[in-house]
Amino acid sequence: MKKKNVAFIIPAYNEESSISKVIVDINRHAKGKYSYEVVVVDDGSKDNTAVVASKAGVKVIKHILNSGSGSATATGLSYAEQQNFDIAVTMDADGQHHAHDAIRGINLIQKNQADLLIGSRLIDSQGMSRVKILGNKGLSYITYILFGINVTDSQSGLRIFSKNALDNLKWKTSGYEFCSEMLWRAKQQHLDIQEYPIKAIYTEYSISKGQNNWNAYNILKLLLKQRVVEFFSE
Repeated sequence: MKKKNVAFIIPAYNEESSISKVIVDINRHAKGKYSYEVVVVDDGSKDNTAVVASKAGVKVIKHILNSGSGSATATGLSYAEQQNFDIAVTMDADGQHHAHDAIRGINLIQKNQADLLIGSRLIDSQGMSRVKILGNKGLSYITYILFGINVTDSQSGLRIFSKNALDNLKWKTSGYEFCSEMLWRAKQQHLDIQEYPIKAIYTEYSISKGQNNWNAYNILKLLLKQRVVEFFSE
């Protein structure tokens, strides 16, 4: 049976201290299992993220200016679509995700025939701070209220995309709000959205790089604006 061709997409902004560890982790777990490529999207970093990633031997796509997590993710997935990959995986560049969880997701999306598989930290939130649990549950609730999509972890960066999703899933926002908008667009395209439990790695570094709960206000504002604009244009 032919091995699936998988793209591991890593959006990165000023991640020179962690990006090589993420790449090594992916190579350790994916080698021999798939035909795969690791793609780092350097989103206008001011440090040596692109240099470190290039030395690690992976594909690097550079944004001249910092354009946001949603834009960097879109660039990576567009590359995966153009290169005709069967499956794409997005992972955070700060080392928050285990590569073996990504491999589990690749296996599950094929077994369950899903289009978009979200690695949820909230199905088993052990080790996650109460503040982060509250913030993520709040944004997941907002996603449900605005778009009617019921998931436990709407903000997770570990996501698995089928070929169908790669070909059809697009969004308009460029910041962190894209996490929720992506689910909305997937629903509009009648894509099958599923979740599976993952463990997040919380270090001082990954915590410092993550979103804070105050950013939820900006995410809500932008999502609400997008929802209202499209409601009146329908």
